[in-house]
Amino acid sequence: MHEPIKMLRIKKLDIFIVKSFLMLFIGTFFICLFIFMMQFLWRYVDELVGKGLEMSVMAQFFFYSALTLVPLSLPLAVLLASLITFGNFGERYELLAMKAAGISLLKIMRPLIILVCIICGISFYFQNVIGPIAQGKLGTLLISMKQKSPELDIPEGVFYSEIPDYNLKVGKKDRKTGMLYDVLIYNFKDGAENAHIIYADSGRMEMTADKQHLHLHLYSGELFENLKSQNVKAQNVPYRRESFREKHTIIEFDSDFNMADASIMSNQATTKSMQTLQASIDSMKYVGDSIGRQYYKEAIGGVYSRPTGLSREDTLKIERANMSLYNVDSLFEAATLMQKQKILSSATSRAESLQGDYSFKTYTMDGNDYQIRRHRTEWHKKITISLSCLLFFFIGAPLGGIIRKGGLGMPVIVSVLVFIIYYVIDNSGFKMARDGKWVVWMGMWLSSSILAPLGAFLTYKSNNDSVVL
Repeated sequence: MHEPIKMLRIKKLDIFIVKSFLMLFIGTFFICLFIFMMQFLWRYVDELVGKGLEMSVMAQFFFYSALTLVPLSLPLAVLLASLITFGNFGERYELLAMKAAGISLLKIMRPLIILVCIICGISFYFQNVIGPIAQGKLGTLLISMKQKSPELDIPEGVFYSEIPDYNLKVGKKDRKTGMLYDVLIYNFKDGAENAHIIYADSGRMEMTADKQHLHLHLYSGELFENLKSQNVKAQNVPYRRESFREKHTIIEFDSDFNMADASIMSNQATTKSMQTLQASIDSMKYVGDSIGRQYYKEAIGGVYSRPTGLSREDTLKIERANMSLYNVDSLFEAATLMQKQKILSSATSRAESLQGDYSFKTYTMDGNDYQIRRHRTEWHKKITISLSCLLFFFIGAPLGGIIRKGGLGMPVIVSVLVFIIYYVIDNSGFKMARDGKWVVWMGMWLSSSILAPLGAFLTYKSNNDSVVL
């Protein structure tokens, strides 16, 4: 009779624990997501400010950036929520009451372990399915933003160079009427040496309806241009000077927002799922092996050891000759000064040619190896970030029980410190793996291998009520 009542009591306790954690987790998740989005926005503020982007474009930017930052926000939210939850339990003596009733810390954590495992699955799904799509959309959007011309706002008294092939300077502007005064325009379409210069006492500038051109209305000015191309040796270059009372000209200036082709991000590792990453890795390894074998055959076959520009007879003689029978130094000393100079010049040019060839081939192989490592790091990253949610829970929950401080004071400080340490270790391991200084799996799993023993140690100490802090 007592056993069903006890089981029912434990189920109610599980519901209470999950509800306490879940409410805090939702709140801390959105706080962490907001913080990461502000940091992300700060990185790209130069691409957004002053370009007159529409609200729909800005909404897409924030939406896709939020989706890409969800996996990074989940571990910190789990750490913070678990610390606050168990800190509240300890501060209100609820944790002590549970342990006094014979319930161990691991049994208290059991429903939350299941919940956090579900969160790990959500994190993995975001990284493997939603994340690559969002990264592709966000990358395309950022490239499109960078390519968009800035909103036309010419300052007073300084040269404005945001219009391609033009430099404009306006002495004074009347914002009410839109008139510009003391207008100086440099047209560099034919090069800086052959610039066309226009000075006007006043003028007005407006955008065409298709937002592809600027229409300039200039009044009371002069135009200067060279009649032939100028070069360094030229001393007198004829030029044309034209005075005008009114002049109209059109300048190409695409101020409309044009979305870049989505395929521009297709080769990036961040835009691929685990299956696609593995297929790309296999493909790049096959290409790298094929190129490496070809380079090896060329080196072994003596392609680089034979001089170029020889006749067929001389080439056959070199192939048949056994160079070990000749004293090369004696042959060189016996040559005339002119022959020695020719030999050294030929050898120098061949060495430089070989160096350039080897440098290009090294660059090709290094680039292929870098892309393989980049794809492998991304493959491991999808697992390590998902697993970090569980590891952070096993750090946060025991720490909350040990510290026994709830609220947003001590838990926030501890969470930030732990996350900073994790971020530094994880980022260092990632860079080591990406640059080929460490084995990829070693660098990517470095942070997890440090967090796992720490979580096990804290859980053991908290479960046995050992004094740690």
